[in-house]
Amino acid sequence: MLRPQGVVRRIKVSIFRGVSLPPGGDLPGSGGGDLSESDTSRGEGPPSISSERPVNWEFRPIGVIESCYKEKFGIPRQSGLVRSAQAILRLDPQDPFLKQSLRRLEEFSHLWVIYVFHDHGSRNWKPSIRPPRLGGAQKVGVLASRSPHRPNPIGLSAVELVRIDLEDPQGAAIHVRGGDFLNGSPILDIKPYLPYADSIPNASAGWATEPIEKISVEFTALAEQKIRAQKEFSSADQLREMIIEVLELDPRPAFQKRRLPPHSAEAQGLDFGFALLNFDVKWRIEKNRFLVTDLH
Repeated sequence: MLRPQGVVRRIKVSIFRGVSLPPGGDLPGSGGGDLSESDTSRGEGPPSISSERPVNWEFRPIGVIESCYKEKFGIPRQSGLVRSAQAILRLDPQDPFLKQSLRRLEEFSHLWVIYVFHDHGSRNWKPSIRPPRLGGAQKVGVLASRSPHRPNPIGLSAVELVRIDLEDPQGAAIHVRGGDFLNGSPILDIKPYLPYADSIPNASAGWATEPIEKISVEFTALAEQKIRAQKEFSSADQLREMIIEVLELDPRPAFQKRRLPPHSAEAQGLDFGFALLNFDVKWRIEKNRFLVTDLH
């Protein structure tokens, strides 16, 4: 079990002091309203967009995510794609106020989780990326994507709330489903999902409108036997479902999917593996499908 030993780290963020306001305008992202008297009484006037005086903010993670995904390979591109994926939002047990902050959270069915892409592999972000959804062949601006390689590596995921355990000795535990978290991701904030405000049925998906292709997934007799015999996961059926939901999305990198699609002759017989929970799942491309061959 991953302990929240890294949650006391602080994340530094620098922003400019502000942006010049239009006549009668509000600060961007301020939620509306005028500047208070205390904000305008310092004699500084509205700061310029060209100001070089940064304001430093420190964000202290409130917990850490214990996820079924132990490595980046196999993590779905978005939350909700693998609905059976399980995770625990483990809050820092050293902060007694965090437990109190969960009061009445159990009344909501879904949550927003704001967290850090702590292992995204690059600290130097690029303005353009090649989304896997476009086959890795076309570029879009990074802010027009959901890539983890961002100016600030912050993730936002909607998940289903399963239950809350306030008495867990390792720290208050929020059990969720459907996340796309890498194990060990620091948690910055948790908010309830509000359907009346957060759901936008007629929203445009831009360049990501094409339906996601899913690949057929089957199991060898050995793999089925290993799933039924395992003792580490509560339900063999849920483990099987999770493996199917991960593999049917084809978790391979975009360049590999483009060069070796499952129906190509060159792809037949190729073996792969990925880590899920405490299992090493082995699978193969065979007859235009993904065949799970073994679990270790």
